[in-house]
Amino acid sequence: MAEVDKYIDGEMARFHEELFEFLRIPSVSARSEHSGDMEKTAAWVAKKIREAGLEASIIETPGHPVVLGEWRGAGPDAATVLVYGHYDVQPAEPLELWQSPAFEPTVREGSLFARGASDNKGQIFLHIKALEACLRTTGTLPVNVVVVAEGEEEIGSPNLVPFVK
Repeated sequence: MAEVDKYIDGEMARFHEELFEFLRIPSVSARSEHSGDMEKTAAWVAKKIREAGLEASIIETPGHPVVLGEWRGAGPDAATVLVYGHYDVQPAEPLELWQSPAFEPTVREGSLFARGASDNKGQIFLHIKALEACLRTTGTLPVNVVVVAEGEEEIGSPNLVPFVK
């Protein structure tokens, strides 16, 4: 895994820039005024999944889209790993509790602060970048991978079950 570590080290500045770009999109699923941001975020996630080396599609739902990424290069007999995450976030209010703007990523004392940094944009971004690092350095994975990133977890995932069915 030394090659993967080297790749990650070499791309860390880009990874930070991309994560900050992701966190700047106010993908608040509970607010209709952010429907355009939800579409923008789904497109952003799909693009990053493709750049990582997976196929990606955006599946429309009656609400916000689901992004589906797939890498099936391990073959039909290999296990398949499902990576689930969501790209929507809670509203930033009450704004007075934020020491910096909620959608402007800020590093303070070694910690990253932004709406969605830990729930759940940071995690789904991490998975996508780990897949990228493995595929770019080795060209393969030992398992097939399916990535599901939904845009409605913060409002109860009303369209996830119909999507899965």
